[in-house]
Amino acid sequence: MNADNFEADDKPAAVGGIAADRLRSIIERVERLEEERKALAGDIKDIFTEAKSAGFDVKVIRQIIRLRKQEPAEVEEQETLLDIYRRALGM
Repeated sequence: MNADNFEADDKPAAVGGIAADRLRSIIERVERLEEERKALAGDIKDIFTEAKSAGFDVKVIRQIIRLRKQEPAEVEEQETLLDIYRRALGM
């Protein structure tokens, strides 16, 4: 590294106290993960399209997935409140 703080390939090694290689690595990793997330979102969309074409209600499938992420006690509490509210409204 010469006095100008450049490596042999003329890329700054550190500018303003920031390690350029480390910063570039972090940004590139995030970019790769965002690409993967986009691909996964496309795959999920395809699965929902498949479910819909098989006659399943996608809104209900999404609700079930959301419920499966919750704790059983939390689901039970929500179902109890929903039942109470329905009865209060005469449904």
